[in-house]
Amino acid sequence: MKYKIVRTDKADEQLREIIFYIAEDSGSIDIALNYLDKVETATNNLEDFPMSGSISRYSILRKQGYRVLIVERHLIFYIADDNKGMVIIYAIVDGRREYRNLV
Repeated sequence: MKYKIVRTDKADEQLREIIFYIAEDSGSIDIALNYLDKVETATNNLEDFPMSGSISRYSILRKQGYRVLIVERHLIFYIADDNKGMVIIYAIVDGRREYRNLV
């Protein structure tokens, strides 16, 4: 069974900010779009492998069922809902930052 991938508005906004930042920082739209492709490929793989992300090391996130997918220096927080056949992406954050409050 393929899972449906859904991003929250917050995750969409975070991803947009990341891509804009990379484009501005690198001076290259191509570099930013390549990174977007990496993120999209990683999240699309969750359609077939929803449990491929690791379990969060923070107990509060673990108890809520969050899993973490790592793409370079970014962490993608999601929950796989077996009953609905959905993967809901809640946040995409820079792993170098304190992120517990961002999810």
